[in-house]
Amino acid sequence: MTTHATDHAEHTPPSHSEAEHAEHGMSTRGYINIALILAAITALEVSTYYVEFGPLFLPALLIMMAVKFVIVVSYFMHLKFDNKLFSWMFYAGLFLAVGVYVAALGTFHFFLR
Repeated sequence: MTTHATDHAEHTPPSHSEAEHAEHGMSTRGYINIALILAAITALEVSTYYVEFGPLFLPALLIMMAVKFVIVVSYFMHLKFDNKLFSWMFYAGLFLAVGVYVAALGTFHFFLR
């Protein structure tokens, strides 16, 4: 009985890089679930144009924007699986951007409607 290279390859454990890749990714179903969540949040953002939110308009949009940012950065950019320093860098950018945006709107008396 002869052994073939393919027989041996079927029984070898995955290499270190293959095992590491499996830890950092999600299943296809996981990505579909995340995409559906993002689509639902986007639909809510679009609905703010058609439904009167009153003074909650801007806070609702900012919260939905921040949630979508965190989801995209965490899962699609794989920061959830990386060093926490990278996550803090992205989240610091988010908070800085929202702070600058709110400050800019404050100079135009946007909140005094």
